[in-house]
Amino acid sequence: MLKKQRVEYIDRRLKELYPILPIPLDHKDPYTLLVAVLLSAQCTDERVNKITPALFSRADNPFDMMLVPVEEIRAIIRPCGLSPRKSSAISELSRILVERYDGEVPQSLEALEELPGVGHKTASVVMSQAFGVPNFPVDTHIHRLAQRWGLSSGKNVETTEKDLKRLFRRDRWNDLHLEIIYYGREYCSARGCDGTKCEICSTCYPERTKPLKTRKS
Repeated sequence: MLKKQRVEYIDRRLKELYPILPIPLDHKDPYTLLVAVLLSAQCTDERVNKITPALFSRADNPFDMMLVPVEEIRAIIRPCGLSPRKSSAISELSRILVERYDGEVPQSLEALEELPGVGHKTASVVMSQAFGVPNFPVDTHIHRLAQRWGLSSGKNVETTEKDLKRLFRRDRWNDLHLEIIYYGREYCSARGCDGTKCEICSTCYPERTKPLKTRKS
């Protein structure tokens, strides 16, 4: 397949496989999504969803969260890992949201990236899933599959994001982000597929016989 053919096939097939796209992280508004995405760094969505009910029962808005002692936040989120850093970030970003943005999550990628603990990927997820602004956040699944499917060189996540944005229509970015994540977890995981086994890998590269070594993000 030529790259253009792969792009068209992948776009069509993922849409067929995932006609309904639930957001993986449980939340009720942009703030709770922001906190959940921050917690998901180096932690599974499943574990985050088990932790956030206890956290949000204590405080589910920045006004209340900024008043919760950091040590208490840390104790609640400890199972998510990196709890000292994450608890401090949650406390501090809550204070900033109250003081600078009247308690609202800013609808700007640049403003989000200025918040403690919020990197480009987290900001992109919030812009995409909370506000519907087209973005293509790249996680480990997307970074891996983009290489396996010949869509990006995989030098780094920044390059992968630029390549995917260039290849796919802007109005598909938000859905494709989730579709690729779901496909990567279900069919093309790091251990479950080596670039030759799953449907999309074998369709895009039917003559590939040796495992494809992918670059880490």
